[in-house]
Amino acid sequence: MQEKIIILDFGSQTTQLIGRRVRELDTYCEIFPYNKFPHDDENIKGVILSGSPFSVYDANAFKTDLSKIRKQYPVLGICYGAQFMAYTDGGKVEPAGTREYGRTHLVSFSKENALF
Repeated sequence: MQEKIIILDFGSQTTQLIGRRVRELDTYCEIFPYNKFPHDDENIKGVILSGSPFSVYDANAFKTDLSKIRKQYPVLGICYGAQFMAYTDGGKVEPAGTREYGRTHLVSFSKENALF
């Protein structure tokens, strides 16, 4: 069977674009609703959490238990996905002065580590 990346869709307008970019990197991926993770699939090599139109503090925000997934796979959170991971880990998520959509300028926090 083919190795794959799973994208969990939290309702983002850009989930299909994320999938397209992953496929452009010659990597197979599948998109699932945020609460329908295919736990029985042995070919999963990583997980991407999409964005969402909601805030993690919204009463109707999409939420799910990621603990098993995060213990078993590398997980990349994009927008809401990153905020949701921080929130479920006890982190504080605060709104910026303005909402951002699309390209933005990223600031590096560490010159020693390219990831940060």
